[in-house]
Amino acid sequence: MRGGRGQERAITGNRQTSWALADAYGAELVESAESEALRWARARAQEAGLRSVSPATGAALRLLAATAGAKAVAEIGTGTGVSGLHLLHGMRPDGVLTTVDIDPERQQFAREAFRAAGFVGSGGNRVRFIPGRALDVLPRLADGGYDLVFCDGDRLEFLDYLDESLRLLREGGLICFAGVFAEGRIGDAAAQPLEVLRLRELLRTVRESTVLVPSLLPVGDGLLCAVKRTE
Repeated sequence: MRGGRGQERAITGNRQTSWALADAYGAELVESAESEALRWARARAQEAGLRSVSPATGAALRLLAATAGAKAVAEIGTGTGVSGLHLLHGMRPDGVLTTVDIDPERQQFAREAFRAAGFVGSGGNRVRFIPGRALDVLPRLADGGYDLVFCDGDRLEFLDYLDESLRLLREGGLICFAGVFAEGRIGDAAAQPLEVLRLRELLRTVRESTVLVPSLLPVGDGLLCAVKRTE
């Protein structure tokens, strides 16, 4: 076999360069349109030690919400509002984001960011905040009532979110999971923590599903997306 390890290293290097380019391109797109509210929300997340979606992931979420013509979106993991702002910018002007988080203080930060961006306040209210554990809240949401479900909560619960999301989504709706690369550990065979094992199971389950059309996008820390098939 010709090439060997040198060729493998070159291919790996090229892929890493391509992923970096995709992230940089997404960052440039978002930076050119990034509002003061989004910068503020990202700063609050950094101060609190919370992970928030990368600019490239945010650009992808805007695109997906716009492509789906999303009017109703469910978000698991409000954080300080970074991902929610991206989703709202991609949704229809009359769309409503339902966002769930176990931490009311984080949701208060998000509320301020959404208000600064004009999504909450006197001009109308396009965000519904629900405090609580996602697996307690999701069963109360309407069957088939959502165009897109975005999951950025507890990675150990992602498989449970998948089950609930399939019920929540309309046919042709989208589900997205953030952070599925687990800071690069997902491709490391030696990495065996429970979080990584659960993420590998999620990837396998989505790939083998007969009701989903999936794709794994190499933006940020990995964005797993799938469309619910139309019967």
